[in-house]
Amino acid sequence: MEMIEVSELRKSYAGHQAVRGISFSVAKGEIVGLLGPNGAGKSTTMRILTGYLPATAGSVRVAGLDLLTESLAVRRKVGYMPELVPLYPDMRVGDFLTYRAALKGVARRQARVKVGAAMERCGVTDVARKMIGALSRGYRQRVGLADALVHEPELLILDEPTAGLDPNQIRSVRELIKELGKGHTILLSTHILPEVEMVCQRAIIINRGKIEASDTLGNLAKRVKGGALLVEVKAADGEALARRVGALPGVSAVTVSGVTDGWVVLECAARPGEDIRGTVDEFIKRENLPLREFRCGKASLEDVFVELVQE
Repeated sequence: MEMIEVSELRKSYAGHQAVRGISFSVAKGEIVGLLGPNGAGKSTTMRILTGYLPATAGSVRVAGLDLLTESLAVRRKVGYMPELVPLYPDMRVGDFLTYRAALKGVARRQARVKVGAAMERCGVTDVARKMIGALSRGYRQRVGLADALVHEPELLILDEPTAGLDPNQIRSVRELIKELGKGHTILLSTHILPEVEMVCQRAIIINRGKIEASDTLGNLAKRVKGGALLVEVKAADGEALARRVGALPGVSAVTVSGVTDGWVVLECAARPGEDIRGTVDEFIKRENLPLREFRCGKASLEDVFVELVQE
């Protein structure tokens, strides 16, 4: 079953097209990353999906419901956490979440149970009586997640959920998102590409209002030509060899990662879109260098991203 179905979605502001006829779907139970450079249309797309913005054209269905004609029903299915979480610093955590539950239509007799469950899942039960303004950034992000969860939505839409957090807080929120993915469909926007690799099963890359790619992370990696290349050869001077290999066409950088008994390990990075395997292989043969290893590294999501959205 598809949780999100987007067809030919468009959004224009004063003649500028922020979203240009995109179409994609997200299956129930998936964790999908929505990626793109600044100004690509990610946040606009998310705001349309949550009902915060009207679309100029196209259609959106969430859990089988049409966003245009069944907006209130769709909002009950969606939990949204924007990049800048709107919290009231002069309210206590528990009171704020109870207030938010009421706004989202949670019955008063159910509010205590649902608020308690959301706080427990997001790890904020221990600060339930604290003022939000006194919390750390990491705890405020968790309160924002609890707010998105308090009405038990089927779909969570998270816009930069780890923005501004320190490494420990990022790890904590990332683990929480992975845990939430066991019971919710999640659409996640972030600039931290390793986070997508750790959390998401699939990625949608958007650029200039259009979708450049939508696939599993493994299939996206296959789209990058060449990528990192690891070579181990016998040479008298590893640094001199690295400089010569680095000057070959299509090679962006070469580093010496190890030297043992005259065997030099080179890590060769290709320019976006370039396949340097043949070029480096011909160089090794031309120089009559003894070869012990010649292996392609797996392209990262960053390699895919740069190749797809570069000017």
